[in-house]
Amino acid sequence: MSAFAAATGVGSWPGTSPRQAAEVIVGELHTLPHLAELPARGVGADMIGRAGALLVDIAIDTTPRGYRVAARPGAVSRRARSLLDEDIDALEEAWERAALGGGDRVVKVQAPGPVTLAAQLELPNGHRAITDSGALQDLTTSLAEGVAAHRAEVARRLACPVVVQFDEPSLAAALAGRLTGVTALTPVHPVDETVAVDLLDECVAAVGTEVAVHCCSSELPWEVLRRSGIHAAGIDMSVLQSDALDGLGEFVDSGRTLMLGVLPSTAPEPTPSTRQLAVKAAALTDRLGFARALLSERFGVTPACGLAGATPEWARTAVELTQKVADAFADDPDAI
Repeated sequence: MSAFAAATGVGSWPGTSPRQAAEVIVGELHTLPHLAELPARGVGADMIGRAGALLVDIAIDTTPRGYRVAARPGAVSRRARSLLDEDIDALEEAWERAALGGGDRVVKVQAPGPVTLAAQLELPNGHRAITDSGALQDLTTSLAEGVAAHRAEVARRLACPVVVQFDEPSLAAALAGRLTGVTALTPVHPVDETVAVDLLDECVAAVGTEVAVHCCSSELPWEVLRRSGIHAAGIDMSVLQSDALDGLGEFVDSGRTLMLGVLPSTAPEPTPSTRQLAVKAAALTDRLGFARALLSERFGVTPACGLAGATPEWARTAVELTQKVADAFADDPDAI
């Protein structure tokens, strides 16, 4: 059974305290806890900024629009590395307090995916890195090597298996040619599907563990995901289109795992019950024609997206509910 057929968070978390985040995540998620990202801490703490701590031999700096490739490591790269170290330290402390070291409980770490990283990172000339095939390849190779080292470090410090999630919110737009250029005269051409598959596969091969891709777009590139070597995909169920069901079903039918984003990233009114969420997830598997027994084997449960915009109270409630839904899948899926 895939490690991703479990309850987990997408990655980001509210607030600025990595220790508080780690305590809640380790305490509430007994199937697949994750290393928290805390973008409220500012530069270097968000999804793309974290790449500054992961990329090998490539540095980043800030621009008025976000981040760019830099000639040499500076304050931004150092800050990103310092923040990541704080996050790992906090998770290790929570892990040790829970006496989980040396067990078979699995942990998840996250990183920006190669396409999204190149789409959001600027070159020194101001253009997106994704517009330069050489830069795109260099970033992917650097990212793959850096994430592999990061995964190995967390596995060593926690003495447990670690899996990887690549966040690809820009993947669908990049494939469809919807990314904007610096000016109207400098369009960003679509990324070829074969190129995208090759980039994802390079990352999968480098990290040497199970890999998931999370993409909360309503236009999920199922053909690319199915052709790639990834093991799981995470989706936002609230934006799932009916015309995506065939691709989704083929993905699961190919032996992969689907992580269902059943909960909104901010607190809804009223708060849904465990049963309501479980029924929502089971209804999708019923529509796809899969047996309920597969709910515990090939389907995971997550919030729809990251929880950075949530209140601390909802973040705790959200991961608690995802775990309860995953437990219901495991206990008696036919009773849902």
